[in-house]
Amino acid sequence: MIVIMSAKTANPAPHTVAVVVYDGLGHFGLAVAGEIFGIDHAVAAEPPWYRLLVCGPGASVVLDNGLRLEVPYGLDELERADTVLVPSCEAPGGPPTAVLAALRRAHARGARLVSLCTGAFVLAAAGLLDGRRVTTHWADCAELAARHPALAVDPDVLYVDDGDILTSAGSAAAIDLCLHLVRRDRGAAAAVRVARELVVPPFRDGGQAQYIETPLPELDETDLFADTVAWLQQHLDEPVTVADLAGRAAMSRRTFARRFAASTGTTPYQWLLRQRLQRAQRLLETTDLPVDTVARHSGLVTAANLRKHFTRAVRTTPLAYRNTFRARADRGGHHMVTRSAVRTPAAGSPR
Repeated sequence: MIVIMSAKTANPAPHTVAVVVYDGLGHFGLAVAGEIFGIDHAVAAEPPWYRLLVCGPGASVVLDNGLRLEVPYGLDELERADTVLVPSCEAPGGPPTAVLAALRRAHARGARLVSLCTGAFVLAAAGLLDGRRVTTHWADCAELAARHPALAVDPDVLYVDDGDILTSAGSAAAIDLCLHLVRRDRGAAAAVRVARELVVPPFRDGGQAQYIETPLPELDETDLFADTVAWLQQHLDEPVTVADLAGRAAMSRRTFARRFAASTGTTPYQWLLRQRLQRAQRLLETTDLPVDTVARHSGLVTAANLRKHFTRAVRTTPLAYRNTFRARADRGGHHMVTRSAVRTPAAGSPR
């Protein structure tokens, strides 16, 4: 039996967090809730901060990893909880109607509702997210928006705080949102204390965009633009204009832009910019090159121009991105490239 409760019970009124569970529950979100709200992080002289209750429509549930979890509390506890937390859940047929009804009652009473990852689908199914800005795992954002057109789904952020309802992106973003709740409830120092105990940053820069691989459409060798695109990929660090590309394809600039968009789904400028940003990401991940050198080798010319486009597209700075992903690359055994190993344009390279 898993009991997720604070060890201290002397405090008459800790903040009660009720976690809603049913078959198919994501075990990671439940574990995050248990680590942050189910363990007493208060110092000895303080009363407990939180009281965590695991609530569901039945006496037990089967998690997404096949483990069975006993459920000590019923859905009636949602009527008294201060915060109701919905982890990710992939149950066939969607959430039980009893869960949706209990969530509606809790919200009407004034409880704070929180979804982790795809738990946003549960709140949306209960009709509680209409007209709100929300998020979920980046891979599920399009589906959430398609199922619930009244939602403003933001695929870029780690979490959205809309006051009485908060939603998080996928997996580890659950930690970010739960630490944000501690920050709201107990202050920044308390959130930092919990983050240190978990050995995670108390606040992460950027959003989901830095974790999403977005390969651009590939053209097969029979495509009209295949040769031009192949050449361009080898010359991203050179000054190239749409007029230059049109000339290589033996077309007028207007015709080239129109046909390129039809073939690739984007404009020549956007295609080139995204390719250059992807090269900048790889250089930041795998080299120790200064940011201004990364800018030159990726064709963005200056550090200021790189920062402007990088922050807009990836939602974090080049330096913050490098700090996050170089450590990951080192752990994976990736080789760090020296400055001399990066291609430098040869004199007289074709434009």
